[in-house]
Amino acid sequence: MEEKKPIRVMLVDDHNVVRSGLGAFLMVFDDLELVGEASNGREAVRLAEQLQPDVILMDLVMPEMDGAAATKAIREKSKNIQIVALTSFKEDDLVQGALQAGAIGYLLKNVGADELANAIRSAHAGRPTLAPEAAQALIHASRMPADRPGFDLTDREREVLELLVKGFSNPDIADKLVVSRSTIKFHVSSILSKLHVTSRTEAVAVALKEKLVSKQD
Repeated sequence: MEEKKPIRVMLVDDHNVVRSGLGAFLMVFDDLELVGEASNGREAVRLAEQLQPDVILMDLVMPEMDGAAATKAIREKSKNIQIVALTSFKEDDLVQGALQAGAIGYLLKNVGADELANAIRSAHAGRPTLAPEAAQALIHASRMPADRPGFDLTDREREVLELLVKGFSNPDIADKLVVSRSTIKFHVSSILSKLHVTSRTEAVAVALKEKLVSKQD
């Protein structure tokens, strides 16, 4: 009887320690094999085309190209590659963005080893796996009324928008919310997209006009 081939897995994360930890985790399971690693979305697209892994574990907030954009680019070229978003974030917009881009699963990085292994196997078999928080985010988004600008802003985006209205720069917002600058850049980009504007100034104008943030001093 022919031995079943292991599932070929590629890791994409901008943190070396995360990739090392995931690589060690994969070695524990005989049916999973690490075939490649990338530190940003652009590198992931190039490597995926070259290596043709079965499943990719994809971080979402990364420099150069974010995980959703990389997922979309990879899936457009290779429908046979399944992608599981593996991130620290559970904001509605990230969940929707990843799934709309073609990810088959969405898990948080605090997931257990066995659960992650099962998610990889499910993805390989074409079955989706969603963290409870991700499923809740989709339910929440589906109930939002689409009748005014900013209806689909997440709580974190409203927080960022409020600081934009107060005149804070991206680095200042990152320091205040204790997150990375790339994370804030992602949120600001998402805010501009959802408000259908092209600049921070326009975003502030819409926020004040539509009363999307609390009254400023």
